[in-house]
Amino acid sequence: MALPINIEELLNKQKVESNRIEFKKGWNPVSIYHSICAFANDIDNIGGGYILVGVEEENGIAKRPVAGVQLEQLDAIQKEMIGFNNLMDPYYAPRISVEEVDGRHILVIWAYSGADRPYAVPQDVTAKLKKPVYYIRYGTSSIEAKGEQLDELRELANRVPFDDRGNAEITSKDISVLLLHDYLTKVNSRLVDEDLTHNLMEVLDQMELLEGPTERRRIKNVAAMMFCEHPEKFFPVTQIDIVLFPEGREKNPNKIIEVPPIKGPVPQMITAALDYLKTNVIKERIIKPSDDEHSLHHYNYPYQALEEAVVNAMYHRDYTEREPVEITIEPDRISILSYGGPDRSISMEAIREAKKLRARRYRNRRLGEFLKELDLTEGRATGIPTIQNELQKNGSPAAAIETDEFRTYFLIDIFCREDFMEENITTDVAENVIEKLTERQKDILRLITQNAHITAKEIGSAIGVSDSTINRETDWMQEKGILSRTTKNRYGKWIILLPTQDE
Repeated sequence: MALPINIEELLNKQKVESNRIEFKKGWNPVSIYHSICAFANDIDNIGGGYILVGVEEENGIAKRPVAGVQLEQLDAIQKEMIGFNNLMDPYYAPRISVEEVDGRHILVIWAYSGADRPYAVPQDVTAKLKKPVYYIRYGTSSIEAKGEQLDELRELANRVPFDDRGNAEITSKDISVLLLHDYLTKVNSRLVDEDLTHNLMEVLDQMELLEGPTERRRIKNVAAMMFCEHPEKFFPVTQIDIVLFPEGREKNPNKIIEVPPIKGPVPQMITAALDYLKTNVIKERIIKPSDDEHSLHHYNYPYQALEEAVVNAMYHRDYTEREPVEITIEPDRISILSYGGPDRSISMEAIREAKKLRARRYRNRRLGEFLKELDLTEGRATGIPTIQNELQKNGSPAAAIETDEFRTYFLIDIFCREDFMEENITTDVAENVIEKLTERQKDILRLITQNAHITAKEIGSAIGVSDSTINRETDWMQEKGILSRTTKNRYGKWIILLPTQDE
């Protein structure tokens, strides 16, 4: 089995938190199965973990070159694991992969969060007397669950996060091979070499994106969120709405500009929304002090703060709610609203302070893993601190967070840096850019509306001009924030961000 993530990123603890990775120089089934059980129970809903056998650690860091495991021993270990897996109650089989690192072989055990938790495993899988014990993760250690911890573990048995649940309505035809291939390429997974057209379900199975018995496998919700062209088919109103009030919502609520809804798989929606904000909203001011050779760069809104806020909204939203993520732009702030609200394990005091929101449970833990592997988010509980730090570095006011007592929504206000307040950030978007569209550009947009995957060659053939002419036109429209493209390669998709005069 190939891993859905690159082995070097595991060794360097990139994109996967350190408390989800264990290094083992040698094969010790007793302690290793304690960790397998703990990761499978996943009491904190962090998504399970990885155990790398054949890797020695020093102060939590993998020693290179790796120690490795002999090939004949690897075969023996895998045979032993078949028996040990049968000792877990209920039955559980982690994914395993033999990887070549530094010219040697190591065994990677991917202990994903189990659907049938809580799990127990004998305290000593090699002993004759096999006392079953429940294990959980505590920081970077695997410990026996007792008392309240055991009660909480049992309580979580029926709380499988929504994105990790199987969905009988999703079929293999709904999964885009192009989107899946693009993702596997970006994360440098060996699965990219598989024939996705003919082996799609096998690849999804290796990525732990299937659920249920062999005769009735169901694709998990997160697969549709990530790799379906139209996830709104399964999660209605899954979209991002951008609304602009050039004079402010209270001052003139009738002057409003609505950008066409942004739809598609979650990563593409995030990218398109951020492209719009970067092109049409964010402004930079460079000041050259007389007594310093270094220039000062200030922004009305720091991009990193907006990026974290948009990603958080899509990561933590409730995909059963028929409400969009709404981004409202006013002269003094950008407000990002999503449904539902923060987990009840987060106190109202922490929400009002808007410094760090750490939840015990995550609504969409697998989606968060995927977004992190794409470098769209840093990790759990880092979003709000990152936003506030970036605002502080930019000299902007701190962001404010709001929800209700029933936690039905999450609203974050990111305020404009004060010395940009007098500048209207939205007028030229609707009044200057759109009116400059030529008939040819309108024809290009019309063709893109009909086929989001259309190529420059196909557009040029349809309207009778060269590829280079089409590329110049689309480059101009991307610069002006009218168009966005998810990727530059042949798997890319066009997204229209602004309405045209004909709309």
